[in-house]
Amino acid sequence: MRRGLLCCCLLLTSAAAIAGQPQRTVYRHAVLIDGTGAPARPGTSIVVEGERIVAVLPDAQADTSGAQVVDLHGQYVIPGLIDTHVHLTTPPDAAEARATLRRQVYSGVTAVRSMADDTRSVGELARQALVGEIPAPDIHYAALMAGPGFFKDPRTVAVTGGRTPGQTPWMQAVDERTDLVMAVAMARGTSADGIKLYADMPGPLLAKITTEAHRQGIPVWAHAAVFPAMPGDDVAAGVDVVSHSCPLAYEGSAHRPASYHERTPVDESAFKDGRMPASISGLFADMAARGIILDATNLVYLRHVEEYAREKKGPPPRCSAELTLRLTAQAFRQGVAISSGTDGDNPADAPFPSLHDELDLLAGPVGMPAMEVIRAATATAARALGQDKAMGTVEPGKLANLVVLSQDPLADIGHLRSVTETVKHGVRYPRSAFKVETAKPAATPAD
Repeated sequence: MRRGLLCCCLLLTSAAAIAGQPQRTVYRHAVLIDGTGAPARPGTSIVVEGERIVAVLPDAQADTSGAQVVDLHGQYVIPGLIDTHVHLTTPPDAAEARATLRRQVYSGVTAVRSMADDTRSVGELARQALVGEIPAPDIHYAALMAGPGFFKDPRTVAVTGGRTPGQTPWMQAVDERTDLVMAVAMARGTSADGIKLYADMPGPLLAKITTEAHRQGIPVWAHAAVFPAMPGDDVAAGVDVVSHSCPLAYEGSAHRPASYHERTPVDESAFKDGRMPASISGLFADMAARGIILDATNLVYLRHVEEYAREKKGPPPRCSAELTLRLTAQAFRQGVAISSGTDGDNPADAPFPSLHDELDLLAGPVGMPAMEVIRAATATAARALGQDKAMGTVEPGKLANLVVLSQDPLADIGHLRSVTETVKHGVRYPRSAFKVETAKPAATPAD
């Protein structure tokens, strides 16, 4: 009897699932800033079915019959924010990572790019985030390649526990003898969304890896200076995204470190009195022409400068805070697409993640207009992840990743903190449901 009843219930459940339609929700009366750079559109309705946007149209044209209606009168909607440079599991700590991810999604962040973590751990977090088991942004992550000399770094031990650093598919030591076809295939086998080129590689090797990765259909995300390869080598190789504004300055520096672990700072004499060397201007012109994105990460370098001035411990900053910001500003002026990476988060008891602080810098000392800052954190960031077909703008066919704000972010980029609700894959996360965690130290920047 119990078995028959169970079977009957399963049949009814299956039939309902087959016959059921995705939940239809209409967000009405919004002022929409869609991430494309188009002017804000008041009186706009966004129609969502399941996890996708199916229509974006004036309120008067929206069909609300049979739909859940969410009245956003007086509020603003932007695409979900994206942090293009995080480290979630270095070393692995799933509980801490889940707390970080929870704060992000309740703060408007619907996707992140994890830049070389233990993919055994971050891959499971990515699965949980994707299927909605945990409140979290979607996680798109990298597999790392570097020269053999880099793998004395203690962080490589932290992210390859139980294995030999440099000899895992997600942390590979490569040199001129490496079978690059196999190396790239192994990296892809981790389900990574991109390959990160990090340290101790000459320019010709960097170019060969990039060519093979692109042949196999996976993007390449490179440190600005891979030592001895310089920023110009990144650009000549055709990498998709370059991380960190500060090390770009080595392109114009009289001294260039031969390896990652040589921490000689940039020689800033060529940048004195507001000068910008021709080599840097040429680099940015080439980046703009090739469509290479700059994942600027200003905040982490500014914090390093402050910390070193205060404590005088550890390696010195590679460049000054002023030069970091000037390089980002110059890149933007020359048409380089800037994305919104942070490379280090705020302490656990902070109400918002560090992405908001990075965006403040882009709007403030870097001098980007508010609309361009929003694009950096949405449309451009989605392209940096290789996910621009699915996210980054509010358009039919894309994921229903939205941030609802009570104040106008075009008037003040700080209003991005006026989050009333985040929508990720059509699921609503009201800010009122978020509670700040107990205090923990800030994440260690990965440089």
